[in-house]
Amino acid sequence: MGGTKMAPGNTLQELRKLGQSIWLDFIRRTLVTSGELQQLVDAGLRGMTSNPTIFEKAIAGSSDYDEALRKALAADPVIDTVTLYERLAIEDIQMAAGVLRPVYDSTSGADGFVSFEVAPDLAYNTQVTLSEARRLWKVIARPNLMIKVPATREGIVAVETLIAEGINVNVTLMFSLAHYEAVAQAYIRGIEKNKNPQGVASVASFFVSRVDTMVDKELERNGSPDALALRGKAAIANSRIVYHRFQELFESPRFKKLQERGAQVQRPLWASTGTKNPVYSDVLYVDELIGPHTVNTLPPATLEAFRDHGAVKLTLTGRLEEARQVLAGLPKAGIDLAAITETLQSQGVTLFADSYKQLLTALDAKRKKIADAR
Repeated sequence: MGGTKMAPGNTLQELRKLGQSIWLDFIRRTLVTSGELQQLVDAGLRGMTSNPTIFEKAIAGSSDYDEALRKALAADPVIDTVTLYERLAIEDIQMAAGVLRPVYDSTSGADGFVSFEVAPDLAYNTQVTLSEARRLWKVIARPNLMIKVPATREGIVAVETLIAEGINVNVTLMFSLAHYEAVAQAYIRGIEKNKNPQGVASVASFFVSRVDTMVDKELERNGSPDALALRGKAAIANSRIVYHRFQELFESPRFKKLQERGAQVQRPLWASTGTKNPVYSDVLYVDELIGPHTVNTLPPATLEAFRDHGAVKLTLTGRLEEARQVLAGLPKAGIDLAAITETLQSQGVTLFADSYKQLLTALDAKRKKIADAR
């Protein structure tokens, strides 16, 4: 990451006053060992997310891990590559969890989390996802860990069980209101089955910019003035509709009863919030999605940009009608948002699985190089 710039005023602390936590969508060993993560936490960072693509870039794309690799291979020359990757990744997660633990403690377990994903090739297997999530929860053994589980049909079944068992879950790869509805209902059912609900936390990771990337292509293909006027608007409208549903579900009498037993709301987490289209503001998906009980996880460049020139004001509430109008305009332009969001979810699973395979291949190459050198 390197030399994160301090902003005039403290935007991250200002966001906290509006009820939003900023997490970092990035992990790498030197970020923790250099003290940079601690500096960000001191400045108001409240958590951290990782995924197979982030780990692939960190481990395969840097020499940060070479020393740890040499040590692991010296101790166990026949260690399999998956175990080797896991050992490196888990060390990172545990170290980051250590830095964020004071945030977790000071918020009584409402914030200060680090997320780690079950292997992405398990996205369509409920039982193996469950056993892997339980194993990782035990092995990493940090109360401020969140296990990431994708919002596939099979993943959602696992989420309900994990929440009932008291395991913190970050439910990921949501793109539509239908995905969100299924996830929130699974969380509420899990909490209803949990004997000690105050001990568990969850976020619903809703992906933003990828929706615009795909919808904008279709709008440009249409080419009419009405279609072109909708560019860059679908993702934010989609997210605001989800936020409205979040408010309905978690302010309902059904959930109020659970809150009396100590249950926390499952906060929406805005993911994929780096701007992909250079025509749009580099902080578009931060500025436009600020509201109470939310998290936004930002890649390093977006975090720096927001701290430099982000606008801190409530933008999620009071914009529902506008959001509905944007989404109502899409079918008129020939856009099937439901079909697009299903495609995005299956693509998301594939992208993470590909990154995971590439990571294991790169690790294999590194271990051969170390063995040859010895």
